[in-house]
Amino acid sequence: MERLIPGFMTYLMQVKNASKSTMSSYERDLKRLAAFLDAKGVHTPEDVTATSLNSYILFLEREGFSTATVSRNVASMKSFFHYVCDSNRRLNDPTSQIRAPHIDRKAPEILSVEEVESLLEQPDPGTAKGIRDKAMLELLYATGMRVTELITLKVTDLNQRLSYVICRDGEKERVIPYGPKAQAALETYLKDAREELLKGTISDLLFVNCSGNLMSRQGFWKLIKQYAAKAGIETDITPHTIRHSFAAHLVQNGADLKAVQEMMGHADIATTQTYLNLSVNHVKNVYAKAHPRG
Repeated sequence: MERLIPGFMTYLMQVKNASKSTMSSYERDLKRLAAFLDAKGVHTPEDVTATSLNSYILFLEREGFSTATVSRNVASMKSFFHYVCDSNRRLNDPTSQIRAPHIDRKAPEILSVEEVESLLEQPDPGTAKGIRDKAMLELLYATGMRVTELITLKVTDLNQRLSYVICRDGEKERVIPYGPKAQAALETYLKDAREELLKGTISDLLFVNCSGNLMSRQGFWKLIKQYAAKAGIETDITPHTIRHSFAAHLVQNGADLKAVQEMMGHADIATTQTYLNLSVNHVKNVYAKAHPRG
C-alpha cells in the first residue's frame, strides 16, 4: 500500500490544491496505517477491508491518540481510498462505512483587548530585536495569520502603499489588510532594524532571527511566552491565541462573518461561526453585569 502514497501526495498537491501542512499530516497518517496493515498481513489496497480499518482505529484509541488525531486519520484514509477507487485500483471503497469519532470543540482561548494592548507594548523599542518583535506582534494581531505564514513572509508579500499583506498556505494565498499601527511598526522595522539583524547577509524573508536566518515556530512561540509573562498575562498563550483574539475582536465589533472567514483562511464558515458564538456570549456577559435586572 505504501507504494501508492507518493502518487496520492502528488494528487493532493496538483488536483486538490492541499496545503503543505495537510499533505504532511496525511502522509504521516498513511505511512503509519500502511505499517499497521503490513504487520497484519494486509499488503495491498485491494486486501484492505472495513474491518481492518476499524481495527486500526481501535489501535489508535488504545494507544492514547486524541479524538482529533483519530478523526484526522479517518479523513486521511477516506481521502486516500477515494483516490484509489478513482484510479480503478479497486471498485469498492472500504471507508464508505467508516465514521470518524465525534469531536467536542472547545471554545478557543482569547485575550481581552486590554491584554493584547499590554502584550504589544512589551518589546524594547531601543533594540533591533525589540523593534522586530513589535512589528511581528502588531502584524500578527492586525491580520490573524498563522505563525508559519508570518515567519515565512517575503518582503515582496508586503504592500506598504496599500497596507495589505499576501499570506500563502501551500498553493493557496489570501490578501489581508492591516491598520496604521501595524504599518508604523513595519516601517520602523524595515528602516531601523532589519539590516542590523541580517548582519550583511541577503534574504528575501521579511522577518529574520538574530543570525539573519529564518525564525523557527518554536522561537516565536517562546518570544510570545516571554512578553506575556512581562505583561502579567496569566493565560497560557500561543501565537494561535492572538489569531483567535484577532477574529473574536473583529466579530465582537460587528465584522461580516464571511470577510472574517476569508481573512482567516477557513475552508468552512462553520469554523468561523465559533467566533460569533463567543461574541454572543460576550454580549450576554456584558448585559448581565451592566443591566439593573441582569
